[in-house]
Amino acid sequence: MKSKVYYPVFLDLTGKKCVIVGGGKVAERKCISLIKAGALITVIAPEITKRLRAYKDEGVIKHTGRDYRKGDIAPAYMVISATGSRETNERVARDAQSLHKLINVVDTPDLCNFIVPSVFRRGMLSIAVSTGGVSPALAKEIRKELAKIYRPEISKKLEAIGKMRDRAKKEITGRKEREKFIKKATSEIRKGDI
Repeated sequence: MKSKVYYPVFLDLTGKKCVIVGGGKVAERKCISLIKAGALITVIAPEITKRLRAYKDEGVIKHTGRDYRKGDIAPAYMVISATGSRETNERVARDAQSLHKLINVVDTPDLCNFIVPSVFRRGMLSIAVSTGGVSPALAKEIRKELAKIYRPEISKKLEAIGKMRDRAKKEITGRKEREKFIKKATSEIRKGDI
């Protein structure tokens, strides 16, 4: 399998309409990630998991309780198809591509124009790991290894770096001097105990 070369990016989905086609456990996992990102989510599926139903009842997501229909994704910024039907996933992918939407079909990179990496988070630190869709299992293993390297204290260090950087932006007017100061201070904070 020849893998594609993907352009890595972190998207701001705050307030963006996202549609998930499918209502099972995989769709639930995708939904949780989108909720954390602040997306406005509609799930299209005849049946949904208990957790998705709870999100619907709480007003966190919208649910269209039927099979996918052409036009369902027209208002979406991003589409995720997570059904157990190859035929449905292909239809969703075709429709999304024709509408120039971001489309991810779970576990089917050839139908996607973006793939979702395995992500490790510690506070503001996010590290995305991808194998270009070749081996999500390996990406997950690498993510677990990163969790051992970047311990919880990295969050406190990042907070300190952020405060120092904001202060430097206000107090050091020269760009080169400011960059030099920030680089040195960041190195010291990383090495030190906070």
